[in-house]
Amino acid sequence: MIKRRLILFIVATLIVLPLLRAHEGMWVPILLEKYSYEQMQKAGFKLTAEDIYDINQASLKDAVVGLGYMGRPFRHFCTAELISDEGLILTNHHCGYRAIQRHSSVEHDYLTDGFWAYSKDEELANPWMTASFLKRMEDVTDQVLEGVTDDMTEEERETIIRENQEAIIEKAEEGTHYRANIKQFFAGNEYYMSVYEIFKDVRLVGAPPSAIGKFGGDTDNWSWPRHTGDFSMFRIYAGEDNLPSAYTSDNKPYEPVKHFEISTQGINKGDFTMVLGYPGTTQQYIPSFAVALKKNHINPLRIKLRETRLDVMNSYMEQDKAVRIQYASKYAGISNGWKKWIGEIQGLERFNTIENKEKLEKEFKTWAKDHPKYRGIVDSYEALYKGLTPLQEGFYYAIESAMAIELVDYAGQFSRLVDDAKEATDSTAVEESIARIQKGLDGHFKDYHLPIDKQITGKVLDIYYNGVPKDFRPTIINEIYEQYNGDFDAYADDLFEKSIFASKARVEKLLEDFTFEDYKKIEADPAYQLHEQVANFYRENIQPEYAKISDSLDILDREYVDGLRKMQKDKVFYPDANSTFRIAFGKIDGYEPRDAVEYEYQTTLKGIIEKDNPEVYDYRVPAKLKELYHQKDFGNYTNSDGEVPVCFIGTNHTTGGNSGSPVLDANGRLIGVNFDRAWEGVMSDITYKPEICRNIMLDIRYVLFIVDKYAEADNLIKEMTIKE
Repeated sequence: MIKRRLILFIVATLIVLPLLRAHEGMWVPILLEKYSYEQMQKAGFKLTAEDIYDINQASLKDAVVGLGYMGRPFRHFCTAELISDEGLILTNHHCGYRAIQRHSSVEHDYLTDGFWAYSKDEELANPWMTASFLKRMEDVTDQVLEGVTDDMTEEERETIIRENQEAIIEKAEEGTHYRANIKQFFAGNEYYMSVYEIFKDVRLVGAPPSAIGKFGGDTDNWSWPRHTGDFSMFRIYAGEDNLPSAYTSDNKPYEPVKHFEISTQGINKGDFTMVLGYPGTTQQYIPSFAVALKKNHINPLRIKLRETRLDVMNSYMEQDKAVRIQYASKYAGISNGWKKWIGEIQGLERFNTIENKEKLEKEFKTWAKDHPKYRGIVDSYEALYKGLTPLQEGFYYAIESAMAIELVDYAGQFSRLVDDAKEATDSTAVEESIARIQKGLDGHFKDYHLPIDKQITGKVLDIYYNGVPKDFRPTIINEIYEQYNGDFDAYADDLFEKSIFASKARVEKLLEDFTFEDYKKIEADPAYQLHEQVANFYRENIQPEYAKISDSLDILDREYVDGLRKMQKDKVFYPDANSTFRIAFGKIDGYEPRDAVEYEYQTTLKGIIEKDNPEVYDYRVPAKLKELYHQKDFGNYTNSDGEVPVCFIGTNHTTGGNSGSPVLDANGRLIGVNFDRAWEGVMSDITYKPEICRNIMLDIRYVLFIVDKYAEADNLIKEMTIKE
């Protein structure tokens, strides 16, 4: 009997494993049919590959939006999706957080109260935000590598690649208003060009109060079960002929070629799901030495320093509503990485990631004996990462301590003005630098609370001094320690009393009366000196060797990934995420995070009411939401049990940048919005495990319920194409 059960288990495993592996991966759209479309069909997908990506007719890709920053449009910080033929887009609340926070004040606290535009005239402009649509993607590997030979130096190789890329991009953009960008894939073994249409007028339309959009706050972040209504709405505006235009009151709502139909038919365990979007960065093919560096050195020090800053911020935010508004976005940004890195360490340990990679490297070394080009790669990795470890520790200690002090960071922004004043032959450059600083002056001090920054300063500098390897400690940190007998709090008191940059009035006076010789005042400022000396120490003592090792690692990465693909010929490789358009597919499913614990795949409004706790900020349920619940005023937005669904989880492989991504069913209809990953599986950037890695999605029915019943924004509901 035991033997028979074992045989059945083995057979079942052989059947299930390919299906589990199929959920892993972030697939390039132009390679979809070649590598993963057949698996998608087997998983339940009912459309064609052309329905997802087509350059000759409207396809699903045309309803997917990459959200970027003005000046950095190709580095998408989030994804969004078109949900109407009037340019209305849906994304996460945390993706819109910066916009919501910037428009908030004590008088108009949109973070706490929410914001809804009941007419287009009420929508709020965000001139820093861009919205990009992928027009086409193209494999340009041969053109990029034309002229590259094996006997070239890396510098020669990079020069040719850069020149080739510039020529390809120039040709692609010629005669169009499109923007092209080329990125490397598989560690530089392949290159793909993405061509975008980029819109520059994106306006805030709606956002629930933080008690809904951020329910559970940082307590529940990266966790499941989740009850967060993590969404916000924006609208893209266009100029004449429906073309991109900078903000002007004459712009009209963008008329898209495609927007998503919304399904309220409900979801079930095992249903097919697909996530489209712009995942930021993954590192699936890094060696064991890189994982060890991250797990044992970099993550722990960053966790410690960020936890210190968060504790200080939280103590002030709990006491003062105005401070809470000021620091809401900053706190969320710092906390997001802090909690992720904790979970990442645990996941890497749980699944023996380092040991598994060491096993692969051992196999690679054996294989390389018969392939001379790849001999010595693993040993070279080991030597390089040994040298890189103290350099990275020195770098991250500086970044997360001295350079994370707001006063010091702000003072550093005056370095360009100093250089311009020193070198100026006329006043033009200086005036431009002053204008740039003045433009950001109000925004900086609007969201700045000096007591927080001062207390953080003393604490993080103490950790910096005692934590960083001695040879990687800037002289100024030693001098401060000696001058103040190790009392960094006392140093902080003096620093904030003496620095020009601690006071808006002092900065305004400096800029209003500025002469060429006043650069000396900036150079003499203690906050500026701390910034410059730490930065200069890094540039002179860390960066040169860091760059040298990084260049060598780039070569090894390219050769190692190339070798792995040749060694494992039967394996289908997908490229690491790099903020380009990708497709991930999977299924709706729960999971077992640990012994005797099993999680269901969906949460409901009932769970929000159960979590209600007026004494805890993260769990204060708005009165109107409780009223709707108790009156059972749910509209058509319930599941089969008569409850309003809130969130669900699936096996889609996602990462940062996928926040706000559309979640589609087998028919390509919108069923949810991706917004997070379950904490036990956040190591998926490095190693994906289908039994534990889950992406967390907001059910579209909860979005509609909040917009319709809570916000009573019938104007928005009428725009959407809803299929019941």
